[in-house]
Amino acid sequence: MMKRTLAGLIRSHETTGDKARDPALKTRYYKLPKDKLWEEVVSLLKKLPKYTLLHEVKNVGEIVVTKRTVTGRTQDITLTLFAISPVKSAIDIYSASRGSLGDLGSNYRTILDLFKAIDSKLGSYKVDGN
Repeated sequence: MMKRTLAGLIRSHETTGDKARDPALKTRYYKLPKDKLWEEVVSLLKKLPKYTLLHEVKNVGEIVVTKRTVTGRTQDITLTLFAISPVKSAIDIYSASRGSLGDLGSNYRTILDLFKAIDSKLGSYKVDGN
C-alpha cells in the first residue's frame, strides 16, 4: 500500500488489465452474457453512494461515473464491459483524478472498491480469465 501512495504522488490515474502486475488490478471475468452483466453493473452503480452515473454507451460497453474524493477532487471512472463468449464477459476499470497533482493512491482504492462491490453482487459468477 505504501508503494501505491508513493506512486500516487506523481501519478493521477490507475487502470486494470490482463497484464497488470498487481493481482488486484487484473481484468475481472464473469460467467454471464454481456447484456446481463451490463444490467447488473448499471443497477449496482446507481445504488452506490458517492458515485454518479454520467454516461452509458452500451454498444461500445462503456459506463462512465464520477466520484468525489474526501479531499474534494473528482475522479472520472470508466468501466468497460466486453463479451468474451456468449456466456462469458469481462470488466476493466480506468480511474483518473482531475487536476495536476498525484492521487495518493485514491484511484487504486476506488478500483478496488468498485470491484469489491461488483464481486459482492456477482461473486458467484466470477471466473478465471483463461
